[in-house]
Amino acid sequence: MLFSRLLKRILLVVLWCCGFTLVQCLNFSFPKFQDNDLKDLIRSNSYVVKGAIQVTPDVSGAPIWNETGRALYKKPFKQWINGKGKSRILASFSSTFVINITPMTDPGGEGLAFILCENTTVPENSEGKWLGIVNANTNGSSHARIVAVEFDTRKSYEEDIDNNHVGLDVNSIYSTKQVPLYGVNLSSGTDITVEVLYDGKNISVSFPLSNGTVKNPVLSMPINLSDLLPQSTFVGFSASTGNNTQLNCIKSWDFYSSDIGENPNLLWVWITVPVVVVLLSGVIFYLYWKRKHGKEILEDVHLTIEEVIEGHSMAPKKFRLKEIRRATGKFDPKNKLGNGAFGTVYKGLLGNKEIAVKRVSKYSQQGKQEFISEVTTIGSLRHKNLVKLIGWCYESHELLLVYEYMPNGSLDKFIFGDEKLDMKIESMLSWERRHTIIHGVAQALDYLHNGCEKKVLHRDIKCSNIMLDSEFNAKLGDFGLARIIQQSEKTHHTTKEIAGTLGYMAPESFLIGRATVETDVYAFGILVLVVVCGRKAGKQNEHNSYSSSIVLWVWDLYSKGRILEAVDNRLEVVSEEEMVREVILGLACCHPNPHERPTMRTVLKVLTGEAKPPMVSTEVPAFVWPPMPSFSDYTETGLQGGQLTPFTELTGR
Repeated sequence: MLFSRLLKRILLVVLWCCGFTLVQCLNFSFPKFQDNDLKDLIRSNSYVVKGAIQVTPDVSGAPIWNETGRALYKKPFKQWINGKGKSRILASFSSTFVINITPMTDPGGEGLAFILCENTTVPENSEGKWLGIVNANTNGSSHARIVAVEFDTRKSYEEDIDNNHVGLDVNSIYSTKQVPLYGVNLSSGTDITVEVLYDGKNISVSFPLSNGTVKNPVLSMPINLSDLLPQSTFVGFSASTGNNTQLNCIKSWDFYSSDIGENPNLLWVWITVPVVVVLLSGVIFYLYWKRKHGKEILEDVHLTIEEVIEGHSMAPKKFRLKEIRRATGKFDPKNKLGNGAFGTVYKGLLGNKEIAVKRVSKYSQQGKQEFISEVTTIGSLRHKNLVKLIGWCYESHELLLVYEYMPNGSLDKFIFGDEKLDMKIESMLSWERRHTIIHGVAQALDYLHNGCEKKVLHRDIKCSNIMLDSEFNAKLGDFGLARIIQQSEKTHHTTKEIAGTLGYMAPESFLIGRATVETDVYAFGILVLVVVCGRKAGKQNEHNSYSSSIVLWVWDLYSKGRILEAVDNRLEVVSEEEMVREVILGLACCHPNPHERPTMRTVLKVLTGEAKPPMVSTEVPAFVWPPMPSFSDYTETGLQGGQLTPFTELTGR
């Protein structure tokens, strides 16, 4: 440990002496706004009131016409660094926020904008149609140095297409591109979620639905921000009112940017640093060995874990151990929420926010690997139906993960019962709630398989990994076994170890030694059957064997025309058709032939009633390897998504 710490300090000193520069990414999250968040904002004529930023003043009894306001994050976003020659390395970012625009006149006006700018102050005379972006003097001038996504609620000039549109403004209030909104009323006085993405080449604007689904962007346009804005750019919001007025509120705001790394021009640093470090390391290692007379040097993985996590472009916040200890009452047993092979979960209070802290077993090498996997995987994911990872901590050999707190705990307690749960609570898991939970998990999996920049395989879908919030909305958690498929053309993750939970694992998992989208779909199918039937994945009778698994038990009832008997008898029958459809869907996902399993995109269509469930044979299909190719549409059945490569030869032992 001493050797690693000394080596790390030497490296930092050498890098500092060489003038080495690491460009840090800008990440922050405001689930809602409190008074103590004011220190993180640069405000011009805006306030934090009732858990939201009032971008234009909303003071009780005071006039609010002809007002402007801005609210910016206090630290600028570094959007590029110099590369070789005249090239630049560009950063990408993702910003998700909730706006609420309430008209005070009919119609309201004028509008609200998400902005990236050089100047933090509001331009003079920028009220009314100028939206606090520019004024009559700076409009159309490159000196304005501002790019804005406007949410316009009033047709203020002839070029405006209507009074409910989104536009992209570059140094001008006259939009470079604008699109009308259908199905989204900006002036409805309701909360509207917006997502703005920039990949270094294109900017897009989407309106994620309340169920977590993100449809195609309503606006998408190529743009090079580095040509328009300074290297350090402020991000935030501006708004204005005119003779027509409205309340312009931001109720939450997340911003994540990529880490664009080190300055590649410092080539001599890359040559000098390794040489110096190697020489100094050799000297220190010799002295340390001599001092200890050859005693065994204990392994210290501190540097390894930190390098892996902090080198990840979307790593969440790093906490200090003292912060977590304070939040959990020094890991008070009274705050224990549960424990398992991974370690123990504690409830905590961080500021005024309830959190859940997973304390991973510090003595398990597998625990360390799963810790890194969880931080680097879920830290870059954002979806309504995924448990949100707030941050992490590795200090004094403590492996800690900080999540949003789920008041209703895990799904398995409601399906199978728990001594700590009141039976009245268990009875609250109605058919409607079970259907919503299944749909939520399906949305999360579809996002992992199809909605991420890089495909993610969860590899451990089961009831105990489905968490429930205060409204019983499902959130998929525990990404310790998850793996990101880095190359776009790669479709599976190969492993030497069988990963997952018995009863939820596809039969081919024990043969092919790899995880695929199809093995995730199989586990989802088991989950569907477990939730609908109210039974565990195995042990459908007194014998615990493969022949007594829930799949074969349900398939047997299906073959006898008694499939409705598989549904949990504690449930009130609301819709026989819907119940039967979801049981058949579960069986389809559990087909022994991976090529016959539907994709999660197809699953969602079935759950929403847009498509019929896949055809399922009344006879239980045999598990045969290599599997026969499907005669159905390969795109819909998942062959393109998984492309399982069958073995050409099987050798027995």
